[in-house]
Amino acid sequence: MATLTEAPPPLSPTAPEKKPPRRRGRFTPYWLLLPGILWLLVFFALPMIYQASTSVQTGSLEEGYKVTWHFATYWDALSQYWPQFLRSILYAGAATILCLVLGYPLAYLIAFRAGRWRNLIMILVIAPFFTSFLIRTLAWKTILADSGPVVSALNTLHVLDVTDWLGWTAGDRVLATPLAVVCGLTYNFLPFMILPLYTSLERIDGRLHEAAGDLYARPVTTFRKVTFPLSMPGVVSGTLLTFIPAAGDYVNADLLGSTDTRMVGNVIQTQFLRILDYPTAAALSFILMAAILFMVTLYIRKSGTEDLV
Repeated sequence: MATLTEAPPPLSPTAPEKKPPRRRGRFTPYWLLLPGILWLLVFFALPMIYQASTSVQTGSLEEGYKVTWHFATYWDALSQYWPQFLRSILYAGAATILCLVLGYPLAYLIAFRAGRWRNLIMILVIAPFFTSFLIRTLAWKTILADSGPVVSALNTLHVLDVTDWLGWTAGDRVLATPLAVVCGLTYNFLPFMILPLYTSLERIDGRLHEAAGDLYARPVTTFRKVTFPLSMPGVVSGTLLTFIPAAGDYVNADLLGSTDTRMVGNVIQTQFLRILDYPTAAALSFILMAAILFMVTLYIRKSGTEDLV
């Protein structure tokens, strides 16, 4: 009882609270980002601002150009060259679809069936990058020559009759037609489709396929319900990496096409380097950028996994 009634011992005085140590390296990430930010400002933002000011200028090369806020240049450029804009979107869309159709099976093969041949196939995929873009495009002039084996085989299979009816070829000729331009775009940008698809497919856990098989799912159902939805990040990345540069390309249309297959990139090149109409060329560049940005935004919003499964 005596121990129960004794007063508790006095509490020791509390020590003063210590302030947390100051983090010395909290600004380190910002310093690491500084070179990249400066690079974007100098080589991306400043040229964009300069081109924006050029697009609203008036004058000539002899007299000089002055900023007069002449926004009518945009409407004049669009009303005059809208066929080239539509042609660029059509060719880039066709090349993107072909790259997806050709690249997805190959990426699937590399990710799940290649085995020890995986590294070799990957080297073959990126092998075109070992040569210049110009040489790769010029090679297609030989491949699609009128007397070449490709055109002969297409004539034998009567494929050119169908493409001629669709307006993609001209008789028995493939060069200087829309089909030649689309073939060049598809070949040059196919690796940009395969690599993101392979990266996305490789991350899929193989146990998910086994689980689908245990639930008596057929291979087609497994692909539709498991493989393809999980590979959507690669599909979106690959289509964007293919469509965006293809829409602004001018090399393939210049070397493999004709005056009837000119894309907006050819018009911009001509305005900048030959006609020397810098405001119109800058306005065309911004119209193309705005159109691609609008389509890409809609595509990204509609390509969510929830909407596709």
